Amino acid sequence: MVNSKSLIAYYSRKGNNYLNGSIVNLSVGNTEVVAKKIQEITGSDLFEIDTVKPYPEDYTETTNVAMDEKRKNVRPELTEVVDDMDAYDVIYLGYPNWWGTFPMAVFTFLESYDFSGKTIIPYCTHEGSGLGSSERDIKKLCPNAKVLPGLAIRGGSVKSADNMIKFWLLKQ
Repeated sequence: MVNSKSLIAYYSRKGNNYLNGSIVNLSVGNTEVVAKKIQEITGSDLFEIDTVKPYPEDYTETTNVAMDEKRKNVRPELTEVVDDMDAYDVIYLGYPNWWGTFPMAVFTFLESYDFSGKTIIPYCTHEGSGLGSSERDIKKLCPNAKVLPGLAIRGGSVKSADNMIKFWLLKQ
């Protein structure tokens, strides 16, 4: 991906999270931790996907809202847009696995731009469910983009995942 301008677009949840079988309070969400590690290695620009309406503080309440959004195929409004998406050739797309795919805010993000001719490289954080159907969902939403194999990292392992991330990036 030399001479390509790249963007790391990610959705991450800080605060109450399920981690290694317990609910813990994270000052920085797991997906954001990985986004910053990718930025250190690639020098890519960072863009946080965030919703206008915040999710509940309580983890269980958030999972219920997320399931309801998925069931109703909701597209939450986002707080910001990428100023010049046309400038980017490569998009590292990060998200937690929520109910077998990415949060509905990521659906909003992917439907907001034309990714034709771009390369999307997904990664997700999870607590046992891996990438789920997220790669397939990206290909459906962005049929004219090249979607490379994604990386799934257990949330409890993100802080020690540097070598895994470097190896994955080298394969891209």
